[in-house]
Amino acid sequence: MSKEQILEDLANSVVNCKADLAKSSAEKALAEGINPVEAINEGLVKGMSVVGEKYAAHQVYLPQVLVSARCLYAGLDILLPAIPQEALADSKKAATVVVEGDVHDIGKNIVKTMLTAGGFVVTDLGKDIPSADIANNVKDNKIDVLCMSTLMTPTMDRMPEVINLLKENGMRNDVTVTIGGPPTSPSFAEEIGANHRDNNAQDCVNWLKAM
Repeated sequence: MSKEQILEDLANSVVNCKADLAKSSAEKALAEGINPVEAINEGLVKGMSVVGEKYAAHQVYLPQVLVSARCLYAGLDILLPAIPQEALADSKKAATVVVEGDVHDIGKNIVKTMLTAGGFVVTDLGKDIPSADIANNVKDNKIDVLCMSTLMTPTMDRMPEVINLLKENGMRNDVTVTIGGPPTSPSFAEEIGANHRDNNAQDCVNWLKAM
């Protein structure tokens, strides 16, 4: 099987929600000596980008995005361990989190998937996480990008709380902060000192990669 066909199968496995194809194509890529980074970027990422664009255009819906994300990770589980550590040295570290008081994490999970597909090394801090824990994790792990989300208006106040703690621990100038979720807005992001308000996961990744 040609390299082009393997990469196409990797992309199609994500677009068409076929986890078995993602696994088998990832294994074929390694067996044929295809660079795992290339297999990820030109195969899995390309497929996830198609899904992201369709989701943004309301051509597919959340359930398919989540299934596509699982297929992407089925391929990543095989390809990521094959990447030499030195190749990951220049990758930016990102953290995704739902702030304290909120347990809705579907949006966070999609952002995590898209960031991983975009070449970031992602730490998922989880949901309903206290502000101090978020700020401490950013400092302890030297996180480059922090993506916070919430689905509820009452918990929006946790976001400026985290940013203030990042100022106190000396990390604010070293980390890019994006926020997302229905109650947030660009004006709220500006008001609290965040760098960007994400319209959706694709918007988040595109903005970060364009920085």
